Amino acid sequence: MTLSAKQQNSHPDRPIWWFLLCWTIFNIAQAYRLEIHADEAYYWLYSKFLDWGYFDHPPMVAVFIWLGDHVMHNELGLRLVTILTSTASLYLLWQILKKYAVDAKTFILVVSGIFIFHIYGFITTPDAPLFFFTVLFYYVYQRYAEKDTWALGVLIGVVAACMLYSKYHAVLLIGFTVLSNIKLLKRESFWVAVIIAVGLYIPHISWQVTHNYPSINYHLYDRSASKYNPDNSLSYIPGQLLMAGPLIGWLLFYRAWKVKITDDFTRCLLVNAVGTFIFFFLSTFRGEAQPHWTLIAFAPLAMLSLISLSGGQPLPKWFKELAVINIAFILFLRISIMFQIPPIAWIGQIKSFYTFKKWAMNVNAKAGDSYVIMADGFQDPAKYSYYTNSTKGFSYDSRYYRLTQFDIWPIEDRLQHQRTYYMQDSPSRNTVDTIKTHNWTWYGEWVDDTRTYQKLSIDPGNYKVKLAPGQVQEFVLKITNPYPYSIDFTNNKEKHAVALDACFFKGEELVTTTEADSTFNRVQIPQGGLILFPFKVKAPQQKGEYDLLFSIITDPFAGGKNSRVIHCTIE
Repeated sequence: MTLSAKQQNSHPDRPIWWFLLCWTIFNIAQAYRLEIHADEAYYWLYSKFLDWGYFDHPPMVAVFIWLGDHVMHNELGLRLVTILTSTASLYLLWQILKKYAVDAKTFILVVSGIFIFHIYGFITTPDAPLFFFTVLFYYVYQRYAEKDTWALGVLIGVVAACMLYSKYHAVLLIGFTVLSNIKLLKRESFWVAVIIAVGLYIPHISWQVTHNYPSINYHLYDRSASKYNPDNSLSYIPGQLLMAGPLIGWLLFYRAWKVKITDDFTRCLLVNAVGTFIFFFLSTFRGEAQPHWTLIAFAPLAMLSLISLSGGQPLPKWFKELAVINIAFILFLRISIMFQIPPIAWIGQIKSFYTFKKWAMNVNAKAGDSYVIMADGFQDPAKYSYYTNSTKGFSYDSRYYRLTQFDIWPIEDRLQHQRTYYMQDSPSRNTVDTIKTHNWTWYGEWVDDTRTYQKLSIDPGNYKVKLAPGQVQEFVLKITNPYPYSIDFTNNKEKHAVALDACFFKGEELVTTTEADSTFNRVQIPQGGLILFPFKVKAPQQKGEYDLLFSIITDPFAGGKNSRVIHCTIE
């Protein structure tokens, strides 16, 4: 059912404006009171090194944070643009739905009860700009589906590029939209939109090529599990129901699937919602699919369910009551988090919102102006940098962890041969400090004349090998020097010796290593250069499946993850 022009003009917007005002004020209060989340600190560092791309994500989140941080350097400033765009997104949703006779009060009951909208109402991660540009895309596409104009085609291209600059998930939305309306391919303005979107996205593509496609390698290969875990699939549906609303989520899915397709736009919404939820369910067969990854599906889900509920019949009393209880429950959770009320404040990631500012100040009192290196984890070094308003926090991504943006930034270059403060989650023979948080204990030590090769890239040429037990196999390694200076691996007159290891892992356990012979310590690589280094590696004696990687190690660090994982079968 759609409204006539006269009915649309008389549709009351006043409840919407009051709702949006309350939504904005509540998000401002929560953003101001809560310390930054660990991931937000990492993305704040993005904003300190503005670029066309990053290891994990495209750069739009860095732009959001950069804008707000220039207004004020505090938690509210970091989240300011997210709060404003969250409100704008809900307003655009309302503008889209006015055509379908959606009641304002029903809109408020449904939208304010969708849990995932609350999460990204103030938290600034790549999902925040993605959600805003997703809703903006639907707003423009609704008009473009009805009227083919060059202006709307250009605007579609610009918004599509902004979505792609927010998060790679935007590819799904664009693909499913075209799939829902193949007739778009016949429009000249559509191809103008494609050219504009691709043209605007070329700088990011160029960044990926220049940096050897780190995002593609990470998302398609490094995050894929070697074995299927049924728990990922079994937890997927409950997770989506929770994101849709703890009490009303099931009803939104039910009503969305019952909606009648009346035009190209509603078909677009249905194809996008169904396609996105199915895509991420299938991805659980390759690894974990986190509940918030489907954020782009919740905008069409909300719209479909509201269109379905707008049939002219009054809402059942039980639905209104359930929706109000659902909203009250979400508000209780948010207020508990805001005021650190147990036991809510003790749950998992929620603990990350507290006490880290004090922790950062305690660490800074020990380290002073020195660089602080932390083992295996990008969040805590980023939090240290944020709360000291510096770039002095650094993550040492060891062979036991994964690569991060710290393996691209110039921070490692700056700390070479400096006296640095090294923090781990277990004591060593050189531990001089113990720093406690309410979550765990850190152990600190000083490292003189720091020497690391974390950025060094090793390409073994083959990422799947079969060996016999104990077999000695020669790999010709291509070692590339990305540093803005020449390097050598000599140990003469060096405080910390360097070695090259071939490491065999079984799961997360390091099973055996082979160290390169002394010829490695005669290798020199000029700035930006590469060399070929033959390395004879001895396979484990036990048959089975292993992960092999090559790692450069210097004391007191555990050794970097200098190559991609090689899947090795010992048979």
